[in-house]
This record gives sequence, C-alpha cells and structure tokens, in this order.
Amino acid sequence: MELTDFIALIHPAIAVLFVFPLIGMVVNFALSTRQRRLQNKAGVKSKISPSVGTEHRKLGNCLTSAVVGLTLLGLAYPIGKNIIKNKVINEAPFQVIFICLIFIATIISLGLLYRANTTNNKIWRGLFASLTGAGLVILGFQDGVFRRDNQWYWSHYYIGMTAAMLMIFSLAIVPDIYKDKTSRWRIIHTILNCIALLLFIGQGMTGTRDLLEIPLSWQEPYVYKCDFVNKTCFTPQPNLLK
Repeated sequence: MELTDFIALIHPAIAVLFVFPLIGMVVNFALSTRQRRLQNKAGVKSKISPSVGTEHRKLGNCLTSAVVGLTLLGLAYPIGKNIIKNKVINEAPFQVIFICLIFIATIISLGLLYRANTTNNKIWRGLFASLTGAGLVILGFQDGVFRRDNQWYWSHYYIGMTAAMLMIFSLAIVPDIYKDKTSRWRIIHTILNCIALLLFIGQGMTGTRDLLEIPLSWQEPYVYKCDFVNKTCFTPQPNLLK
C-alpha cells in the first residue's frame, strides 16, 4: 500500500473507531431518557439517573459534529485526489480556492449553529443549519466524488449525505424540544433519529462494499480497464520464448 491508500483508510477508520461507538452510546442514553420520562409520567420512582437527559444531549451534539466532520473528510479525499491527479490547480485555480472556501464556510456554519442553539433564535438556527447542509451538498457534487447515481438508493454517498442532513436538522430543533409542551418536536426528533439510525446501518454495509470495490492506487490503471457491465477483464498473454 502506498501513502494515498493509507490516507483513504482514515475516513472508514474514524467511522469504526469513533463514530459508530458514539452512535451506540447516544442510542443507549436516548432509551434510558425515554424510559425515565415514562416512569415519571406513570408516577413510578425511577432508578435511572436524572443526568441521562443531559448526557444524551451532550453526546448527541458530539455525534452531529462527528458525522459532519466525517462527511467532510470523506469528501476531501476524492476531491483532493482529483485536484492533484488532473492538476486542476493549474488549469482552474479559482475553482480550487472556491472548494477550500466552501470547506471552511461549512465548518464555520456548523460552529455558529451550536452558538445559535444557546440563543434560542429560530431564524439564526435555520440559517446556519441550511448553510451547513448546503456546503455539504455543494462539495458532494464536485468532480472526483463517487456518487453511484444509477443506484442512489444503495449509494454510500447519498445515504451518508441524508444521515448528515438529518443530524444537522435534529441539532437545530433541540431548543424547540425543551420548550414544546405538546411533545410534538420530541416526536419529530425521535422519528428522524430512528431513520438516521437505519441509515447509519446502511452506511456500515455500503462502506464495507465500497472498500472491497476500490482498488489500490497501483491497481487502478488495470482494474479500471475492465468491463464492469459484463464483469470481464482483459488478461495480457505472457510473451512466449521461441
């Protein structure tokens, strides 16, 4: 394996070592929080610590940052590889500058979304959530990103992007959950995150599949000459000694 192959493993390694365990902890705290709430509603003294709700919110915030960061990292590798391989910086330097600015703007927008959550201002929360999501979408449609458009329903890119959008939206509505006495936002939050959990499971499956399909850098010139429709590859005949 060459350096570029090791760099390609950073994205799945962080997902396995950090993001997926964090998802498990968030789900565990979510179930405990719901169980404690139902017990209190029924008038039963709960043995679950009152801090589970606070811990769930803290870990949920961390999870959103981790998912968005992992998405940016997953997009940065193919975009950067395309820029270096096709020497885009020489032919279209302003495009490279634009891409870098979008990366920075997306990170800043996410940070401002966290800041807006402390002010309970719906307009700012909606604005920064939209800017964060827009940044991911713009970067996702840059050259070099493999999207599997013909199989969008089973695409690692589209599933991951949808999960990231759900996490951003869930973060933006957190203040509304605590202010809403009808539990409407809490129900929306629960439904969206259940969908996100299923998407994360899909990410684990599609990510594993893509790792099997992506060749090493030295194999690319040979593998990409194969006929993927008919599932055949040209095998050069060895020179026969006369």
